[in-house]
Amino acid sequence: MAQLQSAEITGIVTEVSRLTAGLYVFPEIGERIALGLDDALSKGRYHQSGDPETLGRLVTEDLQSVNGDGHLRLKFHPHAIPTEQEDGAVLAELARAADLSLGGVPRIERLEGGVALLKLAPILFPLDMTGDSLNAALGLVARAEALVLDLRECVGGDPYTVAHICGHLFDGPTHLSTIYDREEDAERQFWSPAPAPGPRFGGSKPLYVLISRATFSGGEALAYDLQQRGRAMVVGEASGGGANPRQGFTLHPHLEATIPTARSINPVSGGNWEGTGVIPDTATDPARAHETAHRAALAEIARLGGDTPSAEEARQALHGQADGHPTPPDARL
Repeated sequence: MAQLQSAEITGIVTEVSRLTAGLYVFPEIGERIALGLDDALSKGRYHQSGDPETLGRLVTEDLQSVNGDGHLRLKFHPHAIPTEQEDGAVLAELARAADLSLGGVPRIERLEGGVALLKLAPILFPLDMTGDSLNAALGLVARAEALVLDLRECVGGDPYTVAHICGHLFDGPTHLSTIYDREEDAERQFWSPAPAPGPRFGGSKPLYVLISRATFSGGEALAYDLQQRGRAMVVGEASGGGANPRQGFTLHPHLEATIPTARSINPVSGGNWEGTGVIPDTATDPARAHETAHRAALAEIARLGGDTPSAEEARQALHGQADGHPTPPDARL
């Protein structure tokens, strides 16, 4: 990878400053950050970096120094960035990640007691990219008596995909969020769609969402929307705290400026999870969160009663735990 020349560094940082001042969703903070970049550039801070990776790290440190917005970055890409379309770097990364993660559904499992576990990672891909995989997975878990939705490694996603998933987890159209866009000075609402034909988990059976510090952006949006609507219990640790949707701008074959140009507004809380993360209803070590959620699901199934085989299995599983013989949480078919 070629070393950066002085003129290249000046041009890249100057453009990051311009984009931040002109597009960042919080104008006053954007102006303040841009002034800091200009000052650091004039003092030679960035000219110490001879390669794109180092420049990206230094500029990102300064971009996030004011309010810690994790979406505001000069992101280094080891693979060359496509320049023929907006957000080309993101789309190229998405295609690679989708192929490696079975369409963003790396794990589906039937746990003891009629509980299903569905893991979505590394992101919630756009529906036109992996919608078939997602729909197949949601259809499989629809028959479970309780669902554990694992978002501990979900670091982003498309808001339309978030709404689509929620369409399988509510019984009717539900207002999930509103996104304010600074450039358009307009708001756009996101609702879960009307229930589609076919098997759905629905809006009444027990639902648990697992999160960790790694959970970010679109993964957080799904957890937060379900939590604020009282649809799910969130288990784990506070998530990463990135609620401001971003745009990407290619400034070099290996450097992309990502600028948050919008902010999420939840209709229940009136706010979002920026900076604080999604706060779990049950705090626990993320490594043990699936066990905690599984036990809670078994207890809820037993409380609700019923005479299905899996409900009886749940009662037996809980009885075994009470006798000191816990059922393995990851019992596989």
